[in-house]
Amino acid sequence: MNNSIVIKNKIEVTALIKVSSFKQEIRKTNPHKHNNYIEIIYFSQANGIHGIDNTLFPITPATVFLIHQEQVHYWDITSKPKGFVLILKKEFIQNSLDYQLKELLSQLSEFSCLNLNNTKSVDTIFNLLLKEKNLMAIEGLLKALLVNIIIESTPKPILSNKSDTLNLFQDLLKQVDNLHNNVSYYAQKLKTSPQNLNAICRKTLKQSASEIIAKHIIDEAKRQLLYSQNRISEIAYYLNFNDSSYFIKYFKRFTGLTPKEFRKK
Repeated sequence: MNNSIVIKNKIEVTALIKVSSFKQEIRKTNPHKHNNYIEIIYFSQANGIHGIDNTLFPITPATVFLIHQEQVHYWDITSKPKGFVLILKKEFIQNSLDYQLKELLSQLSEFSCLNLNNTKSVDTIFNLLLKEKNLMAIEGLLKALLVNIIIESTPKPILSNKSDTLNLFQDLLKQVDNLHNNVSYYAQKLKTSPQNLNAICRKTLKQSASEIIAKHIIDEAKRQLLYSQNRISEIAYYLNFNDSSYFIKYFKRFTGLTPKEFRKK
């Protein structure tokens, strides 16, 4: 995997959260990932295109983007941007004792792009976060920010009431450098049975555990095919397939295309 996707890091090693103004000189970037954190990016002014994985989103004023650590993204901004960038490391969320904060982040995590109907409160809170140093105050402001994004957004995020087991399962699947096409593997990690994991997934997400695993594997396969120069055999090995031919059949089963056809498309 010598031609892997570029990983950029925009936060200090010891920092768990960072808030900054969006750099106005940024116009175009090459596809890249971020290391061990999620980004919430808010534009009060901007136009252009934002690519996240294999989906293109229009950039317009009053838009919020949420980018997970496993996702590849890039900018093609055509006007002077104005907005804010919020970086959250996983440890910040894990260390927080505020359960509501975790629930709000869980609600937003289902979306990559949200349009805001009103931005006054969001602008105000971001400006306060820029100056705040007290961790307790930062948590309070962050919760207020997430609430206002949810209230003012279209489409409207809906509380999903996910179980702890399901949240941990989805966290494991975000570790894209260690994906396994095996429900038993994840059940063992979660100290439960494959049957129970399947039941939890079907109850909450209306999908089996194997279907959820497949989605993450196919999404990462697409990222590697689109944004790296790695050979198909290398991608298969990276995704823990012992046999390249099985990986090709697996990919075609879910996409209708072989990896080679998808890459050329």
